[in-house]
Amino acid sequence: MKLAPTHLIAIIACTLIASGPSVFAQGARGGAIQPAPMKSARELISKQPPPVINKELANVINPDNSHVIISISKQRAYLMTGEQVYIDTPISSGKSAGMTPKGSFAVTEKDKDHRSSTYGSFVDKGGRIVRAGISMKVDSAPSGTRYEGAPMRWFCRFNGAIGMHVGILPGYPASHGCVRLPAEIAPLIYEKVKVGTSVVVREE
Repeated sequence: MKLAPTHLIAIIACTLIASGPSVFAQGARGGAIQPAPMKSARELISKQPPPVINKELANVINPDNSHVIISISKQRAYLMTGEQVYIDTPISSGKSAGMTPKGSFAVTEKDKDHRSSTYGSFVDKGGRIVRAGISMKVDSAPSGTRYEGAPMRWFCRFNGAIGMHVGILPGYPASHGCVRLPAEIAPLIYEKVKVGTSVVVREE
């Protein structure tokens, strides 16, 4: 009996399904086809060069002779004395253009245990998080909870609500405007600046 092409396709498909996954696992030369390994989120995110510290300047730079330059395009911050770079570190600035405004500023406040007045979590009486990642600009506290600001350790304010502090560095601009720093670098910058230290934010 001569089968129509559509009947042949149906028979082949049924045979392959009945044979189990081993049929699909055979390559052109009989070897098993290995699926391409999935990349982790960490691998998909661009990796920034690690911080560089010029230890020879450790005893030279101090709050009276330091200044900070932040590059938005390079996603780097530089703690300097004169034209010499003491710390060259990766950062994460505002996730949208303009969220970390460019210009010349100065440190106006230092607080090593600072917490955000806008972003954080709603917690219950026991301090357990009920809702995380909230904004006081748009979210209301559920009954029986209170607002707890997100930690911004080693905070150095330099432009309104914007400052430098410890934060997650995903490899691209991701903050609400602040300049996030690696946990091991933020206290070093905190130590070497003072209220009045120049902070320049530029594109290049």
